[in-house]
Amino acid sequence: MKPLIIGIAGGTGSGKSTVAKRIAEAMPASVAFIDMDAYYRNFAELTLDERRNVNWDHPDAFDVDLLVAQLDDLAARVPINKPIYDFVRHLRADESKAVAPADVIVIDGILLFVDERVRDRCDVKVFVDTDADERLIRRIRRDMKVRGRPLEEILNQYLTTVQPMHLQFVEPSKRYADLVIPRGGHNTVAIDLIIATMLRRLEGQPT
Repeated sequence: MKPLIIGIAGGTGSGKSTVAKRIAEAMPASVAFIDMDAYYRNFAELTLDERRNVNWDHPDAFDVDLLVAQLDDLAARVPINKPIYDFVRHLRADESKAVAPADVIVIDGILLFVDERVRDRCDVKVFVDTDADERLIRRIRRDMKVRGRPLEEILNQYLTTVQPMHLQFVEPSKRYADLVIPRGGHNTVAIDLIIATMLRRLEGQPT
Protein backbone atom coordinates (compact mmCIF):
# COMPACT_ATOMS: atom_id res chain seq x y z
CA MET A 1 0.00 0.00 0.00
CA LYS A 2 1.25 3.48 -0.86
CA PRO A 3 2.43 5.42 2.20
CA LEU A 4 0.45 8.44 3.43
CA ILE A 5 2.55 11.54 2.73
CA ILE A 6 1.90 14.53 5.01
CA GLY A 7 3.46 17.85 3.98
CA ILE A 8 3.91 20.60 6.56
CA ALA A 9 4.89 24.09 5.40
CA GLY A 10 5.11 27.53 7.01
CA GLY A 11 7.49 30.39 7.60
CA THR A 12 10.80 30.15 9.39
CA GLY A 13 10.29 29.59 13.13
CA SER A 14 6.57 28.95 12.68
CA GLY A 15 6.59 25.67 14.62
CA LYS A 16 6.59 23.27 11.66
CA SER A 17 8.92 20.82 13.34
CA THR A 18 6.83 20.84 16.52
CA VAL A 19 3.68 20.07 14.55
CA ALA A 20 5.44 17.40 12.50
CA LYS A 21 6.80 15.74 15.64
CA ARG A 22 3.40 15.68 17.35
CA ILE A 23 1.73 14.19 14.29
CA ALA A 24 4.48 11.59 13.88
CA GLU A 25 4.33 10.58 17.55
CA ALA A 26 0.55 10.06 17.32
CA MET A 27 0.69 7.74 14.32
CA PRO A 28 0.25 4.03 15.16
CA ALA A 29 2.00 3.09 11.91
CA SER A 30 5.69 3.38 11.05
CA VAL A 31 6.80 6.95 10.25
CA ALA A 32 9.64 8.34 8.12
CA PHE A 33 10.55 11.99 8.70
CA ILE A 34 12.01 14.14 5.92
CA ASP A 35 13.13 17.76 6.37
CA MET A 36 13.34 19.91 3.25
CA ASP A 37 16.31 21.76 4.77
CA ALA A 38 18.41 18.65 4.10
CA TYR A 39 18.04 19.27 0.37
CA TYR A 40 19.84 22.59 0.07
CA ARG A 41 22.09 22.64 -2.96
CA ASN A 42 25.78 22.04 -2.32
CA PHE A 43 27.78 25.11 -3.35
CA ALA A 44 31.16 23.58 -2.53
CA GLU A 45 32.84 25.63 -5.27
CA LEU A 46 32.11 28.87 -3.36
CA THR A 47 34.07 30.28 -0.44
CA LEU A 48 32.43 30.42 2.99
CA ASP A 49 31.84 34.17 2.65
CA GLU A 50 30.25 33.63 -0.76
CA ARG A 51 28.05 30.85 0.60
CA ARG A 52 26.90 33.14 3.42
CA ASN A 53 25.61 35.55 0.77
CA VAL A 54 23.59 32.95 -1.13
CA ASN A 55 19.84 33.55 -0.97
CA TRP A 56 18.98 30.38 0.96
CA ASP A 57 15.31 31.37 1.15
CA HIS A 58 14.72 31.27 -2.60
CA PRO A 59 13.28 28.10 -4.20
CA ASP A 60 16.38 27.83 -6.42
CA ALA A 61 18.50 27.14 -3.31
CA PHE A 62 16.94 23.67 -3.03
CA ASP A 63 17.71 20.50 -4.97
CA VAL A 64 14.03 19.77 -5.61
CA ASP A 65 14.86 17.13 -8.22
CA LEU A 66 16.60 15.03 -5.57
CA LEU A 67 13.81 15.62 -3.05
CA VAL A 68 11.14 14.48 -5.51
CA ALA A 69 13.18 11.44 -6.54
CA GLN A 70 13.66 10.36 -2.93
CA LEU A 71 9.99 10.92 -2.10
CA ASP A 72 9.13 8.67 -5.05
CA ASP A 73 11.53 6.03 -3.77
CA LEU A 74 9.95 6.06 -0.32
CA ALA A 75 6.48 5.93 -1.88
CA ALA A 76 7.63 2.83 -3.76
CA ARG A 77 8.93 1.32 -0.49
CA VAL A 78 12.57 1.82 -1.49
CA PRO A 79 15.00 3.04 1.22
CA ILE A 80 16.89 6.30 0.64
CA ASN A 81 20.07 8.01 1.80
CA LYS A 82 18.89 11.47 2.82
CA PRO A 83 21.48 14.27 2.61
CA ILE A 84 22.74 15.93 5.77
CA TYR A 85 23.31 19.68 5.64
CA ASP A 86 25.88 21.53 7.75
CA PHE A 87 24.36 24.94 8.53
CA VAL A 88 27.54 26.24 10.13
CA ARG A 89 29.64 25.72 6.97
CA HIS A 90 26.72 26.08 4.54
CA LEU A 91 27.70 22.79 2.91
CA ARG A 92 26.24 19.33 2.39
CA ALA A 93 28.02 16.85 4.67
CA ASP A 94 29.98 13.95 3.21
CA GLU A 95 27.83 11.44 5.08
CA SER A 96 24.11 10.83 4.61
CA LYS A 97 21.30 9.37 6.71
CA ALA A 98 19.58 6.11 5.82
CA VAL A 99 15.78 6.39 5.86
CA ALA A 100 13.72 3.23 5.66
CA PRO A 101 10.31 3.03 3.95
CA ALA A 102 7.33 3.60 6.27
CA ASP A 103 3.54 3.69 6.25
CA VAL A 104 3.54 7.45 6.92
CA ILE A 105 6.00 10.00 5.52
CA VAL A 106 6.09 13.40 7.23
CA ILE A 107 7.97 16.15 5.39
CA ASP A 108 8.36 19.78 6.42
CA GLY A 109 9.89 22.88 4.87
CA ILE A 110 9.32 26.60 4.39
CA LEU A 111 8.98 26.29 0.60
CA LEU A 112 7.41 22.85 0.49
CA PHE A 113 4.27 23.92 -1.38
CA VAL A 114 5.99 26.23 -3.89
CA ASP A 115 6.93 23.45 -6.32
CA GLU A 116 3.98 21.69 -7.96
CA ARG A 117 5.81 18.35 -8.07
CA VAL A 118 6.20 18.29 -4.31
CA ARG A 119 2.61 19.44 -3.73
CA ASP A 120 1.29 16.68 -5.95
CA ARG A 121 3.09 14.06 -3.89
CA CYS A 122 1.59 15.21 -0.59
CA ASP A 123 -1.69 13.49 0.31
CA VAL A 124 -2.33 16.06 3.04
CA LYS A 125 -0.91 19.60 3.02
CA VAL A 126 -0.73 21.54 6.30
CA PHE A 127 0.39 25.18 6.64
CA VAL A 128 1.57 26.37 10.05
CA ASP A 129 0.72 30.07 10.42
CA THR A 130 2.49 32.09 13.13
CA ASP A 131 2.95 35.85 13.70
CA ALA A 132 6.09 37.32 12.13
CA ASP A 133 7.53 38.72 15.38
CA GLU A 134 7.27 35.36 17.11
CA ARG A 135 8.88 33.62 14.15
CA LEU A 136 11.78 36.08 14.16
CA ILE A 137 12.43 35.56 17.88
CA ARG A 138 12.46 31.78 17.42
CA ARG A 139 14.83 32.06 14.46
CA ILE A 140 17.26 34.26 16.40
CA ARG A 141 17.33 31.81 19.31
CA ARG A 142 17.78 28.80 17.03
CA ASP A 143 20.47 30.28 14.79
CA MET A 144 22.52 31.55 17.71
CA LYS A 145 22.24 28.36 19.76
CA VAL A 146 22.23 25.61 17.14
CA ARG A 147 23.94 27.14 14.12
CA GLY A 148 26.49 29.34 15.91
CA ARG A 149 25.64 32.53 14.04
CA PRO A 150 26.09 36.08 15.40
CA LEU A 151 23.02 38.26 15.91
CA GLU A 152 24.08 40.81 13.28
CA GLU A 153 24.35 38.12 10.60
CA ILE A 154 20.93 36.66 11.54
CA LEU A 155 19.19 40.04 11.39
CA ASN A 156 20.89 40.98 8.13
CA GLN A 157 19.81 37.70 6.52
CA TYR A 158 16.28 38.13 7.83
CA LEU A 159 15.91 41.63 6.38
CA THR A 160 17.61 40.96 3.03
CA THR A 161 16.27 37.50 2.12
CA VAL A 162 14.13 35.75 4.76
CA GLN A 163 11.39 38.36 5.05
CA PRO A 164 11.21 39.27 1.32
CA MET A 165 11.18 35.61 0.27
CA HIS A 166 8.50 34.84 2.85
CA LEU A 167 6.26 37.51 1.33
CA GLN A 168 7.05 36.46 -2.24
CA PHE A 169 6.93 32.66 -1.93
CA VAL A 170 6.02 31.23 1.48
CA GLU A 171 2.91 33.23 2.33
CA PRO A 172 1.33 32.82 -1.14
CA SER A 173 1.88 29.04 -0.96
CA LYS A 174 -0.60 28.91 1.92
CA ARG A 175 -3.41 28.81 -0.62
CA TYR A 176 -2.39 25.27 -1.56
CA ALA A 177 -2.83 23.94 1.98
CA ASP A 178 -5.67 21.62 2.88
CA LEU A 179 -5.44 22.72 6.51
CA VAL A 180 -4.04 25.86 8.16
CA ILE A 181 -2.91 25.86 11.79
CA PRO A 182 -2.94 29.35 13.33
CA ARG A 183 -0.63 30.04 16.31
CA GLY A 184 1.77 27.29 15.28
CA GLY A 185 2.74 24.43 17.53
CA HIS A 186 0.81 25.92 20.46
CA ASN A 187 -2.55 25.22 18.81
CA THR A 188 -3.21 21.82 20.35
CA VAL A 189 -6.87 21.79 19.28
CA ALA A 190 -6.00 22.15 15.58
CA ILE A 191 -3.16 19.62 15.83
CA ASP A 192 -5.41 17.09 17.56
CA LEU A 193 -8.02 17.50 14.81
CA ILE A 194 -5.36 16.87 12.16
CA ILE A 195 -4.14 13.80 14.01
CA ALA A 196 -7.71 12.46 14.21
CA THR A 197 -8.10 13.00 10.45
CA MET A 198 -4.83 11.17 9.74
CA LEU A 199 -5.83 8.25 11.94
CA ARG A 200 -9.11 7.88 10.07
CA ARG A 201 -7.25 7.89 6.76
CA LEU A 202 -4.91 5.18 7.96
CA GLU A 203 -7.87 3.10 9.04
CA GLY A 204 -9.49 3.56 5.64
CA GLN A 205 -12.40 5.57 7.00
CA PRO A 206 -13.84 8.56 5.09
CA THR A 207 -12.57 11.97 6.26
